[in-house]
Amino acid sequence: MDTERVDQVRDFWDADAATYDRDPGHHPVSPLERAAWRGTLERLLPVVPASVLDVGAGTGFLSLIAAELGHHVTAVDLSSGMLGRLRAKAEEAGLEVEIVEGEAASVPAGPFDAVISRHLLWTLLEPMTALRAWHEVAPHGRLVLVESLWGDPGNSVERIRHFAARGLARARGSAPAHHASYAPDLRAALPLAQGTSPERLLQLVSASGWASPRIRQLTDVGWAARRRLPWPERALGGAPPFALVAGS
Repeated sequence: MDTERVDQVRDFWDADAATYDRDPGHHPVSPLERAAWRGTLERLLPVVPASVLDVGAGTGFLSLIAAELGHHVTAVDLSSGMLGRLRAKAEEAGLEVEIVEGEAASVPAGPFDAVISRHLLWTLLEPMTALRAWHEVAPHGRLVLVESLWGDPGNSVERIRHFAARGLARARGSAPAHHASYAPDLRAALPLAQGTSPERLLQLVSASGWASPRIRQLTDVGWAARRRLPWPERALGGAPPFALVAGS
């Protein structure tokens, strides 16, 4: 593992932690959107109470909802700044979440009933190594990757929509989703940073040892997310969210 690159990634997200939750896509606040996500995790995760590992947990997008549902959650993230935000939010909500600072491929031994992650693979130097490590700690469990089509390099319509929506947000003066962008040299070192398709993700997950990978469209989540968008962004729509589910 390139420790210098890992440090670059860590430093980026530590710097991003203070303002990360101001974007509603990172921290949904509308009751409609939160209900959609809660229902999604109820459907995709094993029966409560399960032992759930959230990798790249950030400020707790998935961890806190899973804990609310009654699961035993272990949250792993490279960034101490992000985990500090997660810890504060869990304490405020009265939720128990075990917090572990570490890299995506260096996760607790488990065993876990499920491994969940949201929008993480693109920022990993070695995504295949991480996927294999997750399978090792949940050999009889379930993998749930929450992704979207915003990064699909083969979907020209979606890329046009994405850039149009960003342009409208800038024209309105909306705060950016992140404090900065990845440095070009760092982005070039990440295998999935330029985007990937659902079909490619299915291949990666299958090759890493997870059985029966399949795509689940998150239609209700997408609908709820669009409802919070101002016009004309609502007409453009958002990046279609989906989950890749594998294992039991």
